[in-house]
Amino acid sequence: MLRKDRAMSGSDTVAVDAESGPAPRHIAPRHAGRRPSSRSSSRSPHVVVALALPEVVAFDLSIAAQVFGHRRESHYAFEVCTPGPPLVPTTTGFSISAPASLDALARADTVIVPGFVADGEIAPDALVALRAAHAGGARVVSICTGAFALAAAGLLDGRRATTHWQDSPELARRHPAVEVVDNVLYVDHGDIATSAGVAAGIDLCLHLVRSDLGQRVATEIARRLVFAPFRSGSQAQYVARPLPGRTSRAGDEDGLGATRRWAQDRLAERLTLHDLARHAGYSTRTFSRRFREETGTSPLRWLHERRVALAMRLLEETDLPVERVAAQSGLGTAANLRLHLRRVGGVTPSAHREAFRGTGRAASPARGSGSGAPAAG
Repeated sequence: MLRKDRAMSGSDTVAVDAESGPAPRHIAPRHAGRRPSSRSSSRSPHVVVALALPEVVAFDLSIAAQVFGHRRESHYAFEVCTPGPPLVPTTTGFSISAPASLDALARADTVIVPGFVADGEIAPDALVALRAAHAGGARVVSICTGAFALAAAGLLDGRRATTHWQDSPELARRHPAVEVVDNVLYVDHGDIATSAGVAAGIDLCLHLVRSDLGQRVATEIARRLVFAPFRSGSQAQYVARPLPGRTSRAGDEDGLGATRRWAQDRLAERLTLHDLARHAGYSTRTFSRRFREETGTSPLRWLHERRVALAMRLLEETDLPVERVAAQSGLGTAANLRLHLRRVGGVTPSAHREAFRGTGRAASPARGSGSGAPAAG
């Protein structure tokens, strides 16, 4: 069963500034005031409610709907609510229907606030409902400028949070008690999570699915969305992509994609920066610069994240001994695997395997940050 209770600490994040060190770990929920389940079946779907504030960003709302509300998705139940009339204006010239009222937040396991035009006053009853949902044990999430609503509700005070890089200065100006970071894709405290703008909302939603259900389910959803299954939360928001049609010396038409795919197929091998640069046909310095321009992270950090992701998937989907998992993922020894898994998820390999064994549903009280299936993106 997906858990309703979430960590309430304001100090434990899973996304950090790019290149600032190992990702902090998730911890087990600590608060005692957990909302009792109103559903009798332990297999009932996890209820996700999106709060559509005027003028909602339709793309952000669609991200939540596609990830959690698609007709093929049986793990979650999705609905949309609004504080005012059911017809909610969007930023793109049309309106959407939000049939539920704010009462829906009281039954939510996860509340998602998509981006909206945050120039005016936010409905006070919406802020009260957000605070009540969080106090009752719901995970509260924002996409893009949805962070302004969480901040106005006081939920981000004393915490790190992110939003679209263009809106970060204004969020920091309005809410000085919030530590605003603008160089990450998302920040997850366990009970509260915020994402950067536009497509970064997909990264955060897939990250939440990985945390709830494991890599396999998250990867299936990512494939349906035709989206990279895994981008680290610590990856930079703004990435200078190569011009269309630019050909690298390795001969591919998608920048360094061929080299990433080549490395992806050789995670068990001892690959160095020199090996990667040589495959691409560049000096190590030029390769590192171009790699960061295309992916927002360094080559060796990207390689490490893919190895950890592969190890987690092997633990979830195979019965291989921990030593074999470490070897096949390129992490070397069982001790090394334990170290990196504890840094990322705060759990041991055996605990991670047990959490996602069988149905793929998370049963452990500790929410690991998880990783999607290794991807070349």
